[in-house]
Amino acid sequence: QVQLVESGGGLVQAGGSLRLSCAASGRTLSTYAMGWFRQAPGKEREFVASIGRSGSTTYYADSVKGRFTISRDNAKNTVYLQMSMLKPEDPGAYYCAATANRFGAPPPIYREYDYWGQGTQVTVSS
Repeated sequence: QVQLVESGGGLVQAGGSLRLSCAASGRTLSTYAMGWFRQAPGKEREFVASIGRSGSTTYYADSVKGRFTISRDNAKNTVYLQMSMLKPEDPGAYYCAATANRFGAPPPIYREYDYWGQGTQVTVSS
């Protein structure tokens, strides 16, 4: 079983950038395809991006395409979400998730994922 811990959240101005990290422990990260989701208060959890085990395949929500980049460093057991050009609609708790059932980038469905981190908060000021 893998444990996931997110970090890197914080307060940023609209148009700014943040990089989130998701550190894995307990199992080798390369055995999991990974995803990032976010949840704003009063809203459902929504898919942001996913990446396959090797990092060669990625998938993005239309709302973040061109602004966010998901990547991974399996040697460091870490997945990243580089967020640029942040908008007022981007805030929320950001969660990383893992699934051992996929090799490529998983589809944007939260039920695909078996393991979740506790989340890191992102706030965007206008």
